Amino acid sequence: MKSLHTLLLIIIFTFSTFAQKKLIKSIDSLLTGSFFDTTLVSVDIYNLTTKKSLYQKNQKLLMHPASNMKIYTSAAGLLYLGEDYEFTTSLYTNGMILNGELLGNIFIKGGFDPDFVSENFQYIIKVLKEIGINKINGNILVDIERKDSLYWGNGWMWDDDPSTDFPYMSSLNVNDNAITVIVKPGSLSESAIVETIPSTSFVSINNQAVTTSGSTKDLIITRDFINRSNEIIIKGEISAGSNRIIERINLIHPEEYFLVLLKEELARNEIPVTGELGLATFDYEQLQPLMSIKRPFKDVIINLNKMSDNLSAEMTILALSEKYLELPASTFKGLKYVDSLIINAGFKPGNYRIVDASGISHYNLVSAELTLGILKLFYYKYPSLKRTLENSFSFAGIDGTLRNRMKNGPAQNKVKAKTGTVSGVSALSGYAYAVNGDVFAFSIFVQNHFRKSQRVLEIQNKICEMLAAYNG
Repeated sequence: MKSLHTLLLIIIFTFSTFAQKKLIKSIDSLLTGSFFDTTLVSVDIYNLTTKKSLYQKNQKLLMHPASNMKIYTSAAGLLYLGEDYEFTTSLYTNGMILNGELLGNIFIKGGFDPDFVSENFQYIIKVLKEIGINKINGNILVDIERKDSLYWGNGWMWDDDPSTDFPYMSSLNVNDNAITVIVKPGSLSESAIVETIPSTSFVSINNQAVTTSGSTKDLIITRDFINRSNEIIIKGEISAGSNRIIERINLIHPEEYFLVLLKEELARNEIPVTGELGLATFDYEQLQPLMSIKRPFKDVIINLNKMSDNLSAEMTILALSEKYLELPASTFKGLKYVDSLIINAGFKPGNYRIVDASGISHYNLVSAELTLGILKLFYYKYPSLKRTLENSFSFAGIDGTLRNRMKNGPAQNKVKAKTGTVSGVSALSGYAYAVNGDVFAFSIFVQNHFRKSQRVLEIQNKICEMLAAYNG
C-alpha cells in the first residue's frame, strides 16, 4: 500500500514537471523571433501556490511601466491611506444666515477628490437649502495652498495637451477636469452646431466648422492650449448627413472650473451669489463648517485601475502627501510612500526611477521583477488588501481596459490584471487563476515596438491564456 502511494506521488510529480516544462517551452517560443531583434521583452511569472518561480526573462531590466505604475500607486494607497480613507471636499463660511441670506463668504477646501462630478453639486444645494440659505451675499473662494503649483507631472509631454489623458491637477477637481464637446451638422453651408456637456460659460467657443454636402473633412476639435486658454476651437467641414461627433477636452485651472460650475448650478436652483469667485488662503480656525462630501479610497481605486484613470492615480499620491507631510502637497513628497512600498517588498528604491503616479512619464523606470514583488507582497502579507487591489484590476474579457481582450477563452474572468500603454510601451501585470487551482502572479513588459501593438497584445494574451489553462 505504501509503495502504491509512493508510485502515485511519483506519477503526479512527473506529470506536473512535464506540464511545467511544456508551459515554459511554449512561452519561450512566443518570445523568440525577429520581432524581438528590435523590441525588448521582460517577463516574470511566479506560482504563488507552490511558492516557486515559473518563468523569468530579462526580469531585472529597467523598463517604462506606463500605467502599470498605477499598481504601485494603488498599492501604496491601500497600505498608507487605507481602504476607508476619505477624499473630502468641504465648505466653510465666515458669515451668518439671516432671513434666508448667507451674509458672508463661502470657502471651499479641496481634498484631492478625483471623482467629483457636476451631479455632486446637487448635494451641496440640498444641504444649503436645508440650513436655510437661499442667497449668498458674499464671495465663493477656493483654498489655493493645499497643493504646490505644478499642474502636470514630471516628464509629461506638451504636445499631448489637450488630451484628457493629461489632466491638469488641483486639490479641487470636477468632471475629470475636462469637458465634452459635441459637434453636429447645421443647415447646409452654415456653421456646425456646437454644444458642451456641461453647458458652461467657463469655456468660450470659436466655431469655424462649416456644414457641407460632401464628406466630413479635416474636422478638428481642440482647445487653445498654446496660449493656455480654455477657448474651444472647432475647424473643418462636417457632412450634412453626419452623426454627431464627440470629443473630450482637458481644461486648465480646474479649481476655477469648479467655482463657475457651482455658481451656475446655484443660479439654476435659485440661490444667487452676489459676490465674486476667487482663490484665497484661509485660516480654518476662524471659519464655521457648512458641509462635506466624502469619497472612500476603496471606491476611487476601482476607476483608478479598471479604467486606468490618470487623475485618480495622481490624486492618490497627493493625498498621501497631504495626510502625512507638510502642506502644500506635492507628487514628489507623496512618492516617498511608493518608496516605502518598495522597501516593504524587499527592494531598494534607489535602483528605480519613479516620477509620477499614473505612468504617463517616460522618465519612470521599474522592472518586471519589482512589479511581481509587489503582487507577491500583497498576496502573502496583506491578503485582505490583496482582494481589494485585485478586484480593482480589469477582469479579462469582462470589464475595464481588458473587457475586449481574452474573451471566450480560458483566461476570461481568470486573469485579473492592470494594463499599461504609452507610445512604444505595453505592460500587463496581475494574477492568473489556473484550471488546477494554482494562482500565478505575473508581469509582462514589452518596450520599443513600433506599429506592432496588436502583435504585443496577442503575445500578452497568449501567455495569460497558457497560465489560466495550466493543469500541472
